[in-house]
Amino acid sequence: MDENFWLQKWQTNNIAFHKSEANPALVRHFPALTLAEGSRVFVPLCGKTLDIGWLRAQGYRVAGAELAELAVQQLFDALELAPQISAAGKTKRYSAEGIDIFVGNIFDISVELLGPVDAIYDRAALVALPKEIRDRYVVHLMEITGEAPQLLVTFEYDQAIMSGPPFSISGAEVERQYGDRYRLRRLASAAVSGGLKGNAATEVVWLLNH
Repeated sequence: MDENFWLQKWQTNNIAFHKSEANPALVRHFPALTLAEGSRVFVPLCGKTLDIGWLRAQGYRVAGAELAELAVQQLFDALELAPQISAAGKTKRYSAEGIDIFVGNIFDISVELLGPVDAIYDRAALVALPKEIRDRYVVHLMEITGEAPQLLVTFEYDQAIMSGPPFSISGAEVERQYGDRYRLRRLASAAVSGGLKGNAATEVVWLLNH
């Protein structure tokens, strides 16, 4: 994973991927996970997404992983929370009531560091990783979360006309990556308004459960 690529984006505020509202796909489809209030949701490669504030407002606890410490600082500022900061293996942990964000490489987060997880919400991780890293990411994610149920958001487009990230993730790849661990259900697909970088793309929402 090219850490400098993502750190540079945050340092230069080149973060067009950051949205100014909670993802409508999250708001519409998260109930499909049928989680109890107080359940703990893991958000990999979370940035400073407003999705975390939305999850907390619904009564869920949130854990996240993010490479850029600046993003995590801005996240806690936006949530108006003063974090406790501590060392956590090779990462740092920013914590407050109902939220733990690990700053560092997601591959440095162990099951012991992360703790129990009831569900995964992946809107920005799988699509951010090049093909050669996605296989490793999926294996690691399953290991540290105990194969928790997942709401997964992907994009489909002609990868030949545009380089990622975000990368195009076909239904066949979702099946290859997760089909032996989960029952897969395609909840929705819709054209991305305005496309991705001006190119036509489809956003796809998947429910992965047991």
